[in-house]
Amino acid sequence: MNLSNLRAPKKANSNKKRVGRGMGSGMGKTSTRGHKGQGSRSGSSLMRGFEGGQMPLHRRLPKRGFTNIFRTEYTVLNLDRLVELGETELTIEFFAAKGLIKKHEGLLKVLGNGELTKAITVHAHKFSKSAQEKIEKAGGKAILVA
Repeated sequence: MNLSNLRAPKKANSNKKRVGRGMGSGMGKTSTRGHKGQGSRSGSSLMRGFEGGQMPLHRRLPKRGFTNIFRTEYTVLNLDRLVELGETELTIEFFAAKGLIKKHEGLLKVLGNGELTKAITVHAHKFSKSAQEKIEKAGGKAILVA
């Protein structure tokens, strides 16, 4: 690529669509709105998902289940991920600094997938039974954060 074969991106040089400026423009008379009907009138805007009076898709599909708005969501980390970090003292601030948990959510649960070879101290809001057993078996501590 050099200066002789540089080109502007597609549609970079095209003018704004000007409607209602005579028949020669191809967008005269009805100004691309067609003849009569709801869409041709001024101020016409339909709600999202409107299908011309047909029952909209979001109302045709069956609704299932229940969403608990009071649930508490945890960010989960497995032991093998903690081993990769190569630290002995793992606090909530450390996880937030590494970008593993978001500060405003901030709840962390440690799960027991993976093996520990050295003792580590982990601060978290929750531990699975297997994770707690593996941490203590390796000589570390699983400290619950309130």
